[in-house]
Amino acid sequence: METPGSQSSLHRANLERVVRAVRMAGSLTQAEIARTTGLSAATVSNIVRELKDGGTVEVTPTSSGGRRARAVSLSADAGTVVGIDFGHSHLRVAVGNLAHTVLEEAAEPIDVDASSAEGFDRAEQLAHRLIAKSGISPEKVIGVGLGVPGPIDIGTGVLGSTAILPGWAGTNPRDEMARRLGVPVHVDNDANLGALGEQVWGAGRGAADLAYIKVASGVGAGLVINGQIYRGPGGTAGEIGHITLDESGPVCRCGNRGCLETFTAARYVLPLLHSSHGTDLTMARVVELAGQGDPGCRRVVADIGRHIGSGVASLCNLLNPSRVVLGGPLAEARDLVLDPVRDSVARYAIPSAARQLKVVPGELGSRAEVLGALALVLSEMDAASTLKVPAAV
Repeated sequence: METPGSQSSLHRANLERVVRAVRMAGSLTQAEIARTTGLSAATVSNIVRELKDGGTVEVTPTSSGGRRARAVSLSADAGTVVGIDFGHSHLRVAVGNLAHTVLEEAAEPIDVDASSAEGFDRAEQLAHRLIAKSGISPEKVIGVGLGVPGPIDIGTGVLGSTAILPGWAGTNPRDEMARRLGVPVHVDNDANLGALGEQVWGAGRGAADLAYIKVASGVGAGLVINGQIYRGPGGTAGEIGHITLDESGPVCRCGNRGCLETFTAARYVLPLLHSSHGTDLTMARVVELAGQGDPGCRRVVADIGRHIGSGVASLCNLLNPSRVVLGGPLAEARDLVLDPVRDSVARYAIPSAARQLKVVPGELGSRAEVLGALALVLSEMDAASTLKVPAAV
């Protein structure tokens, strides 16, 4: 038995620290592992050798800064994870391994507001189909990440707010999908998963403090502080869409007036263009037309950017993030929306906070949330669960 503080206990902790670092990054050189974990180069070299002998990691030749190096990643057969993303109008599922390779991925249209039972059925069917298509044995699946477009009670896993998903209020997506798929399920809202996806896979790489802003049917922010998703005690941190911009403004679905969401979300801004562009517009189409020079669409996109910038300025003053990543269909507008965001930040944020902030478009597009669901499983897993070492240890 290992005694806390003993040499064997410390060694085990170092093994798990290395595994955790590699699992979250997908692949690291030994020098990067040393910087990430704070362990010495010699200690990392010995641990990597031990993990390789035990079948936990794979080591392949690579280069770093023009020099030969060795890339360390978790063994491809160490386990498989599944990501499930429920949007208001889509279901997306991905299957990946612990080395950050996406094996299979697919999306289907779905009216997620209509029925939670139908949503769970469709997710279960698509997950099983992709697992089979990947050629991976179902027994290799060690966890599922699940994203929903609404607030989750982190302690109970129960979905709240009947105003956002009326057909889902009071359900427990975590327990329901765990029962159906037979593996542990980790659940979070879509904005948090977008933040985690961009942090691990996309535009947030290398940033310890960032905010991911998603503007779609609603407006939400996923917050990363010191490298970790910040959810708040009730799981509702990041509801930037309900910052009040105008107390006499439109009534929001939350019951208040003039929330940021009422000036930026698709359900509120698309009607501004109905008389000139018809009623079948989508936000993606507005962005496309704006890019082609349509003056009405350009004005709407710019106005949305200025309003988002007001909310981002408040985040800057409170949290001082180093990076803001804009996701959702609006991110495709690039500088047409980002420049107004930056202008509002420069106007309303504390100058020192504004100077340190980079506002960038997301790199993952519509895949941010499902990749974040995969990353959620990787971040929540116990390192010891994937640790295989020789029996002598």
